[in-house]
Amino acid sequence: MKPQRLPDNRRRRFLLAASLVFVIIIGVRTVPSGHAAATPPKELTDQQFWNLSKESSEEDGVFRSDNLLSNESSFQYIIPNLLKTAKQGRVYLGVGPEQNFTYIAALKPAIAIIIDIRHGNLDVHLMYKALFELSKDRADFVSRLFSRKRPNGLTEKSSVSDIFNAYLEAEGSKDLYEENLKAIQDVLMKKHGFALTSGDIDGIRWALGNYYQFGPEINYNSSLSASVPPTIVGAIGGGFGGSNGVTYASLMMADDGLGQNRSFLASQENFEFLKDLEARNLVIPVVGDFGGNKAIRAVATYLKSIDAMVSAFYLSNVEQFLGQGGKWRTFCASAASLPLDNTSSFIRSGRGRNVFGGGGVQNSSTSAMFEDLMPCLPAAR
Repeated sequence: MKPQRLPDNRRRRFLLAASLVFVIIIGVRTVPSGHAAATPPKELTDQQFWNLSKESSEEDGVFRSDNLLSNESSFQYIIPNLLKTAKQGRVYLGVGPEQNFTYIAALKPAIAIIIDIRHGNLDVHLMYKALFELSKDRADFVSRLFSRKRPNGLTEKSSVSDIFNAYLEAEGSKDLYEENLKAIQDVLMKKHGFALTSGDIDGIRWALGNYYQFGPEINYNSSLSASVPPTIVGAIGGGFGGSNGVTYASLMMADDGLGQNRSFLASQENFEFLKDLEARNLVIPVVGDFGGNKAIRAVATYLKSIDAMVSAFYLSNVEQFLGQGGKWRTFCASAASLPLDNTSSFIRSGRGRNVFGGGGVQNSSTSAMFEDLMPCLPAAR
């Protein structure tokens, strides 16, 4: 049978619709999963790091907790499957404190950017940056973080359980705390020349002081149960969530549900990857509201300028609060402006299920960013 030719007006409408779909899809820069995206800079200068952080940031916001550590005990469970999809050597985006380091150690990105509504989280990551640069190995890092004298017998080959079991028995030292605080400030202000404000110093002092006070047994609720934080921390307190019995030590000694410990302190290799990335100024903290109009879009503009591709975006359970505040659609449009492909993955807690089950923030899961963001693509343009 001879094919029927569409009337000219219908054919024009069909071609126009097809062209619009093509433009929308190309607009988010989709590429086949086998495509090798260009590599971001090997390092950032101190000024580039500082400018990227400051120029991408929004006004300081608040949250109910200071989030000095995670309360997600099973957040490693998704890593084995995540590594089957998300690509290493790309860009990692995240929110919150130390759990990002474990995901970074697994995904080995070329650059990582941490976006959080509280300025206090930026100060915590600046503190961590200095601690990584100051520490020669994991035992040294734990000593500095918790202001405890390094126990005898710990080496680069010590297991993470050996390290934390030893430090759980160690006493905090006020002298070490003061030395560490000064060393952190010297690294940030003298070595790197970062223009820290008095508020930033207060935020770093708050964080390090709580790690010193509570040691490796610090939990999600420890700090706010003991004192009121400086304003810059942005923690308003009250109903700030449960600790789920999770401590810093238990997080570091946890595994992926299959018997493999993947924490950033599980091995010297993991630690050295983070130390190197931090030394090259490639873990950049940004103050930003996921439901705001600036931070994520500014990061997207920067990533496109260096021809980078997002590997994974860790959201924790932030979408829960975006939904309550009516900001999820804005977040969706902003996230859709990021450079993505069909392997880019969201990492969530409190939504979906992982293979091991769990409730609340324990049910970590992953999903394809491109598919989740499809409804928002036109709004992202």
